[in-house]
Amino acid sequence: MILHTGLRTDIPAFYAEWFANRLRDGFVLVRNPYNPLQVTKYIISPDIVDVISFCTKNPIPFLPYMNLIKEYGQYWFVTITPYGKEIEPCVPEKEKMIEAFRELSEKVGLNAVAWRYDPIFISDVYTVKQHIEAFEEMAAKLAGYTKTCVISFIDLYQKVLRNFPEVREVRKEDRICLAKEFVRIGEKYDITIKACAEGTELEAYGVDCNGCMTLSIFEKAIDCSLKAPKVKSARSECACLLGSDIGAYNTCGHLCRYCYANYDKETVIRNRKLHDPKSPLLLGTLHACDVIHDAKQVSWKDGQMRLNF
Repeated sequence: MILHTGLRTDIPAFYAEWFANRLRDGFVLVRNPYNPLQVTKYIISPDIVDVISFCTKNPIPFLPYMNLIKEYGQYWFVTITPYGKEIEPCVPEKEKMIEAFRELSEKVGLNAVAWRYDPIFISDVYTVKQHIEAFEEMAAKLAGYTKTCVISFIDLYQKVLRNFPEVREVRKEDRICLAKEFVRIGEKYDITIKACAEGTELEAYGVDCNGCMTLSIFEKAIDCSLKAPKVKSARSECACLLGSDIGAYNTCGHLCRYCYANYDKETVIRNRKLHDPKSPLLLGTLHACDVIHDAKQVSWKDGQMRLNF
């Protein structure tokens, strides 16, 4: 199975100690975000968990704990964008994150770490031209440390519009222009450009639109074939293998204005006060009325090694 840690929050950045404790204890409890009384228990063991998937804007706090996951397959997404503190108020400086990316890549390998440059939005400050220039500057510094960059354009959900009212949709001509230029830059630095939940619009311009968290990507990261159950994605434009996430919404302390997973700043601040690194739950503790059920977990490894060329 694949255990996701970053679809709802940034665990390496803000809950590294907690996750280290979960690894040591060998299990984690996850409260259902849509039915809070329902709690799922996941066993964390390399005999069952084939891959641990991370999505983070700052892997640095978890780097001291990397020995705890050395027996696990891993796949890391690290998001590095050109946005400043007015957009990403609590994200560390970009140069520091590029250095951390390089360190992480050296630890886990090229096939197990990908750069995310998303979500992309256009403004008077972050123009198409500025995006192209920033992308090339970052690509040059990450060349040789990753083979993949995932891009996507901002989705204007209600919570995004509430927290970022001046944002606007990226026009088709701008999406195509950026795709063409990013592919050109990617070829220059041996980085494949993948699109996240953007359909096939950019395929004609050289973008890989087959998904960014697919089974084949995880297989390549761990050099092993996986027989995963077929699960239909909730989003028709998404081809990724999702589910089994141990995070919680409204807990990410980066407070990015475009965030899809946070309702608002006040909710995040209130929730983070409920966090106990020693609790099996990311937020708070168990209640007498909670119903715990064991997740159905099996290893998907079929014993066939992959050859990556």
